[in-house]
Amino acid sequence: MKDVATPTRIVDLGRRALHGLEIGGLLVIAVATLVAGFQEVHTMVAARHVTLADLLLLFIYLEVLTMVGVYLESGALPIRMPLYIAIVALARHLILDMKSMSQWDIIAAALAILIIGVAVLVIRYGHLRFPYLSRGDSTDGEAPER
Repeated sequence: MKDVATPTRIVDLGRRALHGLEIGGLLVIAVATLVAGFQEVHTMVAARHVTLADLLLLFIYLEVLTMVGVYLESGALPIRMPLYIAIVALARHLILDMKSMSQWDIIAAALAILIIGVAVLVIRYGHLRFPYLSRGDSTDGEAPER
C-alpha cells in the first residue's frame, strides 16, 4: 500500500520548501549587492576619484548585506534597518541633486528624513518599553535586540 502524505507531512514539506526559497532569495540579494559594490569600487578606481555620494552608496550596500546577515542569523527582519537605509538614500539624493532641486523638494526630503528618524525612535522606544518575551512571541518580524 502506498504511503499517503498526511496533512502534517504536506505542511512540513511546504515549510521546508519556503525556507529554501527564502535562503535562495537572500543569497541572490547578497550576491547582487556584492556585485554592485565591486562595480562601484571599480568605477571609483578607474576614475581615480571618490566622492561622498560614492561612499554613501557603498554604505547602503553594506547596510543591505548587514540586513541579510541579521535575517539569516535571527530569522526575522529588524524593521529599523530598512529605515536606516532609507535615511541614507534620501541623504544621498540630497547630496547629489541639491543643485537641481527646488526649495520645496529639499524641504520635503529633509522632512522625510526627519519623519523616518522619528519613526526609528518610536520603534526603538516601543522595543525598550514593551520587549518581546521570546523569539516565538514576536509577531511583527522584528529581530530581538543585540
